Amino acid sequence: MSLRVGQEAPDFSATAVYDQEFKEITLSGLRGKWVVLFFYPLDFTFVCPTEITAFSDRYQDFSALNTEILGVSVDSKHCHLAWIQTPRNEGGIGDINYPLVSDLKREICQAYNVLNDDGEADRGLFLINPEGIVMHTTVNKAPVGRNVDETLRILQGYQYVAANPDEVCPANWTPGEKTMLEDPKGSKEYFSAL
Repeated sequence: MSLRVGQEAPDFSATAVYDQEFKEITLSGLRGKWVVLFFYPLDFTFVCPTEITAFSDRYQDFSALNTEILGVSVDSKHCHLAWIQTPRNEGGIGDINYPLVSDLKREICQAYNVLNDDGEADRGLFLINPEGIVMHTTVNKAPVGRNVDETLRILQGYQYVAANPDEVCPANWTPGEKTMLEDPKGSKEYFSAL
C-alpha cells in the first residue's frame, strides 16, 4: 500500500550528517515542527546538488516557519560527509544548513514508496505537519528538479489554513493574498472580488 496524504508519516531512526558530524535522528523527534522530507537519487550527481543547495540557501525562510528540512538518499553517511566536505565548485555541495539522512538499507525509501527499480530514490517530497500527518507530496523522476519556492508556498498555505480553519487558499495563493470561506457564499464572494 502506498503512502497517501492524510496518513501518518512513517517514523524512522537513521544516521544523518549535520554540521559535518554523524547524528542519530528520528522523524518522531521532530514532532511539534513542520517537516519538509525530501528524497533524491544519489550524492555526487547533477540535479541533486542544485536542489540540496537551493533548500539550504532558503533554510532560514523555512526555519522561521517552525520547519525542519531533511534530505534523504540511499548513500552512506560517509558518502554524505565526503560530498559536504567537497566545495560546490569541485562537484560537492559544501556545508548545508540541514541534515542529510543515510538510507543505505533503503528502508525509509520503501516506507515512503519512492524506491525505484534502480535501487535509488525518485525525487519524492513530503510535507509533514507538527502532528506527523502527511499534508502534501510530490514525486517525480530524476531528470527534473523541484521548485523550492513552491514548497515554501505550499507550506505557508497549510500553515495559514491551520491557523484559519474556516478559510481555504485558492490556486496560486501566496501569503497576503485573498483566501475564501469554504462554503458556497464564500466562493461567490471570492470570485465576485476578482
